[in-house]
Amino acid sequence: MQGLIMAGQLILGLSILVTLHELGHFLAARAFGIKVEKFYLFFDAWGFKLFSFKVGDTEYGMGWLPFGGYVKISGMIDESLDTDQLAAEPEPWEFRAKPAWQRLIVMVGGVTMNVILGIVIFSGTLLHFKKEYLPNQEVIQGKGIYAYKLGKEIGLQDGDKILTINGKSFERFEDVLSSRVLFGATLSIERDNRTMEVVVPDNFYRKVGVAGRWSFIGYGPLHHYQIGRVVDDGPAQKAGVQAGDKITSINGEIIASSEDLVSKIGALKNKTVTLNILRDNKPLTLVSTVTNKGTIGISYDATPEKNSSYKMEPYTVSNAVSFGTSDAVEALVSNAKGLGKIFTGEEKASESVQGPIGIATIYGGVWDWSRFWAITGLLSMVLAFMNMLPIPALDGGHVIFLLIESIFKVKFSDKIMERAQVVGMVILFSLLIFAVGNDIWKHIIN
Repeated sequence: MQGLIMAGQLILGLSILVTLHELGHFLAARAFGIKVEKFYLFFDAWGFKLFSFKVGDTEYGMGWLPFGGYVKISGMIDESLDTDQLAAEPEPWEFRAKPAWQRLIVMVGGVTMNVILGIVIFSGTLLHFKKEYLPNQEVIQGKGIYAYKLGKEIGLQDGDKILTINGKSFERFEDVLSSRVLFGATLSIERDNRTMEVVVPDNFYRKVGVAGRWSFIGYGPLHHYQIGRVVDDGPAQKAGVQAGDKITSINGEIIASSEDLVSKIGALKNKTVTLNILRDNKPLTLVSTVTNKGTIGISYDATPEKNSSYKMEPYTVSNAVSFGTSDAVEALVSNAKGLGKIFTGEEKASESVQGPIGIATIYGGVWDWSRFWAITGLLSMVLAFMNMLPIPALDGGHVIFLLIESIFKVKFSDKIMERAQVVGMVILFSLLIFAVGNDIWKHIIN
């Protein structure tokens, strides 16, 4: 069942992202009077398709290969490599007959739509699911932060008050847990009525990625670890553990961090572990076996004990859009930073690149709408970023050619564009094969 839920979320998420991306190209093309021959969700490779229908000049349909989608624009050399119509003189309704600036708008239409979608999803998630946030000013005027294990490693202490990130003040306390900090930043803090700086190293995200963000800092002492998902037929489920249970201790020992939780269970391979939990605020003790991999089949989030004296601020349409836009842009920047680290060798592509299986795993085997939209919003920004890479078969490749044409008044021949498209397709298929193969390999070794 979990596999079906993962697949269902992946297909739904990709369908939304791809359809709106291609809709961006479609609407821009139609606005300039360019004929669009096909609008397909997924690829109808080798002519096979699940269904199709025609409205006006455009054939709409769904292909069988779920690796994207496309719109076939008349007079444009695209992934179909259909060059037959290019032998004749350009027609007024063809892509190639339009001025470079119009063709440029058509090419960025898909990315623009994904950015807009990302902002809408990020904003909607804040407004509908999160509903409120903790202002950083509340923490500054209160007891300050609680520095957990990783926070103390970089020099933070309980009671520190974070004033700025890289010299800029910030409204939401949770922004100090964002990628702009985890990828390296300088925090200005107030400690004992003195102002000082703490530097977050640029590889700090690795440690937080392993231990969990609540191993860094919070606004209260760590209170419990809430179980988000219990693996079907896993040891925890057989022991009676349920989603929503809160782990307070293991074998009677308080948990100091997410890393501590993992290490304590990991040290009990093929043994049993006693879980002290809260369920509906009632204490309960359960005993679970531990697998030979040192796991019991749960996912969890660490949450700090809430300070009742802190006043939360509600998300309104106005500030949700503002914060949602900021979060969406931050997602773009993080992807750029991550790609840069792969190219510089700081990160391994095999550990960072996710294919369809990896993305489905991120969605998870439990259908949680808040998680679904959060991941889909992130993927929308990832898709926008990836499509702007200067690879010929991607939107970014077409944009490069069009910018050169606009600036230097040199139009590339159809033959050059065709060859560039072939090179781009080879690169993309190679990346796809690598991503899928990498997913399979990680699944085998794990």
